[in-house]
Amino acid sequence: MQKMLLRYSVLLMLLWTSCTKLDEHPESVLITDNFYQNGDQANAAVTAAYRKLYESGQSLYNSLFQIGVEMATDDYEAGPRARNAHVRAISGLTHDASNDRMEQLWKQSYDAINVSNIAIDRIALIKKENITDALRTRLTNEAKFLRALHYFNLVRWFGAVPLVLHEPASLSPEALYVEKAPEADVYAQIISDLTAAENLPAPAEYGANDIGRATGGAAKSLLAKVYLTRKDWTKAAAKSKEVIDSHWYGLFENFADVFNVAKKNGIEHIFSAQFQGNSGYQGNSLASRSAPNEVPGINGDYADALHKQGGLYESFGEGDTRKAVTFITQMLSPTDGKLYTFEPHLNKYYDPAVVGNQGESSKNLPIIRYAEVLLIYAEALNELNGPATEAYQAIDAVRQRAGVARLQDIAPGLSVDNFRDSVFQERRKEFVYEYQRWFDLVRRGPDYYVKVLKAAGKTLAAPRHIHFPTPQRELNLNPKLKQDPLWVNY
Repeated sequence: MQKMLLRYSVLLMLLWTSCTKLDEHPESVLITDNFYQNGDQANAAVTAAYRKLYESGQSLYNSLFQIGVEMATDDYEAGPRARNAHVRAISGLTHDASNDRMEQLWKQSYDAINVSNIAIDRIALIKKENITDALRTRLTNEAKFLRALHYFNLVRWFGAVPLVLHEPASLSPEALYVEKAPEADVYAQIISDLTAAENLPAPAEYGANDIGRATGGAAKSLLAKVYLTRKDWTKAAAKSKEVIDSHWYGLFENFADVFNVAKKNGIEHIFSAQFQGNSGYQGNSLASRSAPNEVPGINGDYADALHKQGGLYESFGEGDTRKAVTFITQMLSPTDGKLYTFEPHLNKYYDPAVVGNQGESSKNLPIIRYAEVLLIYAEALNELNGPATEAYQAIDAVRQRAGVARLQDIAPGLSVDNFRDSVFQERRKEFVYEYQRWFDLVRRGPDYYVKVLKAAGKTLAAPRHIHFPTPQRELNLNPKLKQDPLWVNY
């Protein structure tokens, strides 16, 4: 799919730009009315919709999650070379509605949703003789998957948000000013879209050029996560078990292979943000943001740093194979050959193939992988029936791959509360720097979030921080929007 993205990026840039300038009538620019004419064009449009996940610069899955969300956790902080005052504010929990990272989270998510909405609406109108039924259905469901993913992020970040399901037909106030929908309505739409997307092909049914697209397994896995977030334990357990029983996925034998460029889109990768350095578009910028700046020739930014007071590094046992993949404490300089030692740096996305130019890292970023499905299953079973055998087996599959003792062996017969804490601790260590921590903290509620953050030395944590404020820019533009009550006067 990376080749296809490159091929269509310029074409679709023109298309989406034209959609935002409805008062202009250029004669030579491609517009939606004459673009969606056949299956190839529909495929190009949906392929470009994936591009919204990880466009160059600080885009959603290319560092915006980290600097706009994960900084507000116990695991991360703005590093010494994070110069943006808005990023440092999030790290210190002094952010407010004027924060430019909040604006970007909102703006880029709705931009991506608009692209999916246009594809869903327009593909339905392509003449039957110009597209097969199978392709029409598949591409529509891919767009629905992407729309669901973006709304899932938005509703968790901001709570109630506008629910927009079609491209704007005009620039009238009625078309542009949309009030917030209740969270329940947003989740209902997410579930509806993902239920449709469950009919997407299995991973093995895609050809080489389509690897990386959403699959039926990706939809089922994300749906299990939605149910877990909603505390619908029965459906979360059933849907994650459905993924497990499909046998489409498994764990890599070695944890390091999750982040091995040679094994991208492998057996554990259910859905990932696709990065390819030196191929005409941006590599994974997290590699550069976390790389050390103390080592000559590495040229790291060190803008994303470990929050030491949170104790994450110390939580790993010495036999835990994830520790050496997740962190680095020493490195040979490619310039002077000396060994440099430093405080733990995040290291999952460092690409040894592009030493000195980590902006071209080709390591993908996992959005959901099989290890998470196992932990979703363990958590949901525990909430339903306590930590029975199957719940232990699911969490222990992840632990054994990491080289640590089975929970069943060292802590059999845990209470529901203690097993829940064990699952969250496992998630914390398994998914470091994968955009999971903030979501995990806030879904346990404001009291839990505040307790954990204050224990980690982020003493300004408050109940309002389990959501982000509606951006002031959006409030100024849309008179129907109201600020989250907890953020009024902040």
